[in-house]
Amino acid sequence: MDTVYGGEKSSQELYAHLARLDSGYTVDACASYVDLIRAIRALKAERNAVVLAHNYQRPEIFEVADFIGDSLELAREAKKVRSEILVFCGVHFMAETAKVVNPERTVLLPDFRAGCSLSDSISAEALAERKQELRKVYPDLQVVCYVNTTAEVKAESDVCCTSANAVQIVEKLDSHNILFVPDENLARYVQSETKKNIIAWEGNCYVHHQITPEQIRTVRRNLPHLKVLVHPECREDVIKLADAALSTSAMMRYAKQSPAQEFLIVTECGLSDRLLLEVPEKKFYKSCKLCAYMKMITLDSVHDALLHRRYEITLSESVRAGAERSLNRMLELSA
Repeated sequence: MDTVYGGEKSSQELYAHLARLDSGYTVDACASYVDLIRAIRALKAERNAVVLAHNYQRPEIFEVADFIGDSLELAREAKKVRSEILVFCGVHFMAETAKVVNPERTVLLPDFRAGCSLSDSISAEALAERKQELRKVYPDLQVVCYVNTTAEVKAESDVCCTSANAVQIVEKLDSHNILFVPDENLARYVQSETKKNIIAWEGNCYVHHQITPEQIRTVRRNLPHLKVLVHPECREDVIKLADAALSTSAMMRYAKQSPAQEFLIVTECGLSDRLLLEVPEKKFYKSCKLCAYMKMITLDSVHDALLHRRYEITLSESVRAGAERSLNRMLELSA
C-alpha cells in the first residue's frame, strides 16, 4: 500500500485528474478543493496526524490520504507510522477497528453519522443470545465474525475474517458448525466453498444486496469480452455471473496485474473511481451503487476533524482487548 495522490496539484491539474471520472466535477469545485487540501496538509503536519481513506471514499479524499485500502489494511498500516492522530475516512466500525489495534493513538471519524447497514444488523447482546441457543444443539459451535462489525461484536466472537480470507478461516477452525455473522451473502459464498455447516446471520450490505444479475447480463451482452469482478457481499445469483469474487484489495491487484484490458467492477462505486484514476490505460465499467454512509465524509469534515479533534473513537479496554483477540486469532489462522 502506498500514497498514490501525494503530489500537490493546481486547480486545473486537479480538475483534469478528476474529470476523467465523469462524475460532475467542475473547475470551480476543484479550485475550492485545492484550498482545502492545502489546509488539511498543513493541519496534518501541525497535529502529527495521518489520514486513512477507504477504497469507497470520494475521489477528492484520496488527495489528502496517506494510505488508501480496505478497513483492516488501513488499521494495520497505521501501526507502522509514528503519529499521534489517525483520521479515518470511512465508516464507524472501521474507525473502531483502527482504535482496537492502535489503542495509544487518537482516532478521529470526520462524520459521526457515517454508519453501516451491515454492522447495524447485529448487536453483541443478540449475538450472545443466539450463540447460547445454538451451542445447545451444536456443542462445537464457533463464531466467525466479518470485520464489518462493531468492536463489541468482534469481542463476542471467536475469530474475525475478511472477505478475502473467510473461507480459509472457516476451513482452519477445529469445528464443523460455524455461526457466520453478520453478512448472509458472504456466508452463502463461504458455504459454497466448504463442507462445514455454515449458519448465517440475517444481515447484508444494502449497497451490494441491491445489485442484480440483470445489471451484469446487460453489460455482458454488449461487452462479452470483459472480465467481471464481484465482491462476495453481493447476492449469490450475482456472484455466479462473475469471473472472480474478490475483496476490494484483491480486485485492485487483479485489475492491475491481469492482461485483460476491460473490466466490470461490481461493488461500491468508489472502487471503480480509484481504478479509473490509478490505471488509466485500462477501461473500467461500473455495475455499482453508492454508499450514502461512505459519501458522508467530505474534505470539509476532514478539515474540521483535524482542526477541532473530532469525533474521537473511544472503547472500553475490555471490549478493545476482546476485539483484538478475535483479530489476532484471524491473523494466526491466515498466516
